[in-house]
This record gives sequence, structure tokens and C-alpha cells, in this order.
Amino acid sequence: MKFGIIVFPGANCDRDVAYVTRDILRQPTRMIWHEDSHLDDVDVVVVPGGFSYGDYLRCGAIARFSPAMQATVAHAQQGKLVLGICNGFQILTEVGLLPGALVRNRDMQFICDRAPLRVERTDLPFTRAYTADQVITLPVAHGEGCYYADETTLADLEACGQVVFRYCAPNGTVDAPHNPNGSLHNIAGICNRQGNVLGLMPHPERAADLILGGVDGLALFESLLKTLVTV
Repeated sequence: MKFGIIVFPGANCDRDVAYVTRDILRQPTRMIWHEDSHLDDVDVVVVPGGFSYGDYLRCGAIARFSPAMQATVAHAQQGKLVLGICNGFQILTEVGLLPGALVRNRDMQFICDRAPLRVERTDLPFTRAYTADQVITLPVAHGEGCYYADETTLADLEACGQVVFRYCAPNGTVDAPHNPNGSLHNIAGICNRQGNVLGLMPHPERAADLILGGVDGLALFESLLKTLVTV
């Protein structure tokens, strides 16, 4: 499986993802400059975290117009896999691959911490290495990570099973005290209806090596390899 990781001016997590895909999982990995529109040779496009284009206007608002993101839309429309992490999630909503928006955190403060999440679906290419209702812990680092959508969109997300990760208590209870940023329905990550595009605010690439204190995020990337084996 070949991974393509988009590199924007201001991105700061692209190399972290490459460390996981190239050095831990030993998979072919190509860094894709934001002006490059050639994605035909990659199986999974990763839109990483950071501050693309300095987050001017709003997070992801400029990145959506880059040639690489226009090519990513076409990649997704062909049923191929796209993963957006943190700023990447914000960009995926801006470009229209995922519904809703990421807005300022509830307390208007940047959050840098670790958060427990409940895995809501295990039948996706991104989650097959997890178990149903498994509680995992991933790092979070964002100022605009509060997921917002109108009531109709939220109802559709729930009805279609598009919520993939929720913020929760360590025992798996979904409640307000364990919602770090005020996201509606405690949403930490969602997918599109087809299940080939995933966006999440927490950073799985920062929890993929024991030297960092945990490997709960590694299973997300390993899930993609399982998908390759079963296709």
C-alpha cells in the first residue's frame, strides 16, 4: 500500500505521519507538495495536521483551493481512501468531502492534551484493527476543534453511522465532562457515507510508537493494511 502525504506551507505533522507509514509500517510513502496534482500512484492520501497557509482567513479555507486538494477530491470520488488529521479534518470539511465545520473550542483556548475516545465503527478501512466500543487514548492539539453542524446534518450523521470516534470517559461513557472542546454529540471523527474518507481531530500518528507513551493510534494505520489484504 502506498501512502501519499500532502505537504502544505505551515504543515507540521506531515513528517510524523511519514514516520509511521514509512519507518514503522515499512510502506511506500510519497510526500506530495501542495502544488502537485498527481496522485495516481498512491492508494491513501493523508491530509496532515498543522497550520496550512498559516490558517489565514480560517482553518483550511485556503488549502481547499490547492491543486493537491482538488486532486484529493477526485481521488475520493473514485472510491479511494482519504484520511484527514486535525487541520486535515478541517480542510476536508472546507473542500466538501465531509459535512459540518470545525470551530473555536468551547473555552476559546488551545488544547494540548490526551483524550479518551470511543470507537463507534469497526467495519471501515480505517478501523478494522479496533474492537467495537473500544476506548483508545490519542493526543489532541487544536484551537478550532469543536465539531459543529446543523440539526439536520447531525441527524443524518447519526442515522447513517458516520460518527466514527467520540470523546468519552475512560470507561466509555459519552458525557459532557469528557468533551474537551464542546464538539456536538462529542464527535471526534466522522466519515463520508461511502466510508472511504475519514476526518478526526485527535492525532493517531502521535500514538503509534511506544517511545511516545502509547500505540492506540497505530491500529488505525494497521487497519488500512488489513484492508489491502482483504481487497
